[in-house]
Amino acid sequence: MKATTIMVAMSVMRLSKAFSPAGVRRSFLAQASVSSSSSLAATTRLYSSTSTTSTTTESYSNTTTTTSNASLQPPSAYPFTQVEAKWQAYWAKHQTFQTPERDATKPKKYVLDMFPYPSGAGLHVGHPEGYTASDIMARYWRMKGYQVLHPIGWDSFGLPAEQFAIQTGAKPAETTAANIANFKRQLKKLGFSYDWDKELATTDVEYVKWTQWIFLQLYKKGLAQQSSVTVNWCPALGTVLANEEVINGLSERGSHPVQRLPLRQWVLKITDYADRLEAGLEGLGWPAGTVTAQKQWIGKSFGTNIQFAVVNENGSDSDNVIGVFTTRADTLMGVTYVTLAPEHPLVSKITTPELQDTVNAYVTETSSRSDMDRTAAKEKTGLFTGAHAKHPLTGERVPIWVGDYVLGSYGTGAVMAVPAHDARDFEFARKFDLDIKWVVEPKDGSEWNRDEAFTEHGKCVSSGEFDGLATEEAKKAVTKRLMEMNMGGSQITYKLRDWVFSRQRYWGEPIPIYFPIKFADGVDPTAVTDPNLEEMTICYDQPIPVDASELPLKLPEMDNFQPGDDPAGCLARAKEWRFFQKDGTWFARETNTMPQWAGSCWYYLRFTDTNNNEEAFSAKADADWLPVDLYVGGAEHAVLHLLYARFWHQVLFDLGHTKHKEPFTKLIHQGMILGSDGEKMSKSRGNVVNPDDIVTTSGGDALRLYEMFMGPLDAVKPWQTSQVSGVVRFMNKAYNVIRTAIATKNADMSNETLRLMHKTMKKVTEDIDSMSFNTAISALMVFTNHLQSLGDNVPLEAAEKLALMVSPFAPHFGEECWSLLGNQESLAYHPWIDYNEELCIDNEIAMGVQVNGKTRGEIMIARDADQVTAMTAAQAIEKIKAQLDGKDIKKIIYVPGRILNIIAK
Repeated sequence: MKATTIMVAMSVMRLSKAFSPAGVRRSFLAQASVSSSSSLAATTRLYSSTSTTSTTTESYSNTTTTTSNASLQPPSAYPFTQVEAKWQAYWAKHQTFQTPERDATKPKKYVLDMFPYPSGAGLHVGHPEGYTASDIMARYWRMKGYQVLHPIGWDSFGLPAEQFAIQTGAKPAETTAANIANFKRQLKKLGFSYDWDKELATTDVEYVKWTQWIFLQLYKKGLAQQSSVTVNWCPALGTVLANEEVINGLSERGSHPVQRLPLRQWVLKITDYADRLEAGLEGLGWPAGTVTAQKQWIGKSFGTNIQFAVVNENGSDSDNVIGVFTTRADTLMGVTYVTLAPEHPLVSKITTPELQDTVNAYVTETSSRSDMDRTAAKEKTGLFTGAHAKHPLTGERVPIWVGDYVLGSYGTGAVMAVPAHDARDFEFARKFDLDIKWVVEPKDGSEWNRDEAFTEHGKCVSSGEFDGLATEEAKKAVTKRLMEMNMGGSQITYKLRDWVFSRQRYWGEPIPIYFPIKFADGVDPTAVTDPNLEEMTICYDQPIPVDASELPLKLPEMDNFQPGDDPAGCLARAKEWRFFQKDGTWFARETNTMPQWAGSCWYYLRFTDTNNNEEAFSAKADADWLPVDLYVGGAEHAVLHLLYARFWHQVLFDLGHTKHKEPFTKLIHQGMILGSDGEKMSKSRGNVVNPDDIVTTSGGDALRLYEMFMGPLDAVKPWQTSQVSGVVRFMNKAYNVIRTAIATKNADMSNETLRLMHKTMKKVTEDIDSMSFNTAISALMVFTNHLQSLGDNVPLEAAEKLALMVSPFAPHFGEECWSLLGNQESLAYHPWIDYNEELCIDNEIAMGVQVNGKTRGEIMIARDADQVTAMTAAQAIEKIKAQLDGKDIKKIIYVPGRILNIIAK
């Protein structure tokens, strides 16, 4: 056969590297000139063979195309604008993606996105990445014969919506509705196969009803309680902020001053479910990092509680006892001081009179900073209280300090300080010149660096009766001795804290609780200027749940919903709503609202039964669709949203409302798409790209294809608008290949094309199953390039398979090509392609040949060739002949289809 110039596919690995986060770009296909005798070896290495029947010099990053076949019809640009509008209208008219009634004889897939918060800014190109991934799977599974539930909704309550309304002078309900309409328009332009009949928003009155109903179930189960909690209060925003929302004493949103105040709050006792939440992670198909993050947030620790009695000035024990928890009881003999958190209730009690003013000022200053701020601070601060505690085993007096590195919200709010064996204690002791006592050394007795804490396990020294014990033995021995002395014992603790559920803002679900009130005769509560005046008392210690029949409890219409400095929240100003009579008795409604987390805790349940007016969701809907088979969303929700949703779900499981212990079977995090400057997209950086612009210039399918082709789904990737043109050229090429097949109606297919087609079908199928979308698209590009090289001899069957395979990624394109191929029905439910495994195996393969363990060449050989054949082919290669010249072959190691290693001396 004569030599010919052909296109050779880049390897899948090189294709994925071409769109690395560093932004390096290469052509989608690499060109190479090879002789016909080596083409099979090359194409085997690079995934698939290519045809030699025509000459093609185009790569997908190039615009020049030449072909040797003059009869090929002129290429045409794919008319994406008309096509996408056409098929969006078709899907809407025919309700193509309406959720089917469950048929128990068919498998199901519940595919869910972490539903979006509809901001005023609309979508940027980073948002559709996860939605595209889930949509590919939904479309693929429909074609695989699954019944699919693929809904969408809006996480529409919350502080950002309220602040946006305040800034624009509109009401939150109005701005939220407008934002939702814009988001919906943008999503529909991208061809997502959502069942829009299932659409819901957390602000929908009917949805609020059932969110409030779930809160009442928590309340009745004793899991929703009031408590005085030290919180981050922001007067300017008029609400409590989470630790994550406070940076250097200022609110993350708006940089307003934040105070640490004890406020009456509703808390959900998520700590009661700590063990269940940790145990339930086992067996879930979640990213390992997310499972670890959840476990770390729960923070289960096995250790020892120890009691340190505070001593009076005369040395006698006082009535005050400091309790601490430690996981290193073996270091107890190394305690040289005790540190209390500034919020610890004993600080004011035990501080000596001469230090009281100084310590009080320190407590006030330190308590204004968030826990996160204090934890992250490089420099630790503290003061001596003047008081001492008694060591529980030795009886020695140790000083009591107050320090900012100890948090009142974690553990007991006190630590036994062992600076020799704890890095924070060591740093604190060095700064304030406190004693350091070494009580653990390496097991082998070797020296260690005494300029830093020795925190490793070892053996006890300078520990009296515990000397020589290994760390684990010493922990048990010390704990046992403390139990004998009634000074402590074994304990399990959790880093997890109960969920502060109250928000002092307007735009949230009203908490369905009210309270009795007391006031003098003749007083009208709705006319009282200040509800906190002495003539009226709200009995917060007597909460009354709203009857379920009276739900939903709606928000009042308010012209002024701006925050104020009243921790009761702006709803306290809506007096005619807050105060009401029932059977002639006055009551006051709760004026705190629920956090934004509330609505997003259970939306996946409501999606199964959105039209149910009698229940949040029915037992049948639960049995039909749950659990969620694929949940796709950002890693920023790896802890709180997922933890809170799992908590609510487990409570509902305990109450018999769901038969499934966990809500989300498989979880996928899409990687962040950065701006072209490599930074997170934001208005302030000026690097935001609006998907509307890409849809206008290139089409929704092009946006989908590009985002999936940029790299692995979970990778962080920079956006490059200029690279979208590459997938546009791919679609144009595929469009013309299919038009050629339609025009020629060619039924013949060479063995080479047949094998490549089946390899591609296998590759795309397996890659979709593993959500390796970038490499699936690479395979489609390789196949399309091969088909184009056939000129006007494109087999009709190959064109049909191409249209089907492309459709999950570029659904408008797939539908249009399927229609052009003469099909009357949508391909949405057409059976997925089947490949023949035997046709995916090359009869002839490239196999490396080694001489003395080093690869010296490569031979083309039948997969099942025997050793004699392999040796004959190897010895015909000049480079290998040269390596063997003058040597005796001592041994031949041959594994058919894999390797030939010749040992020669």
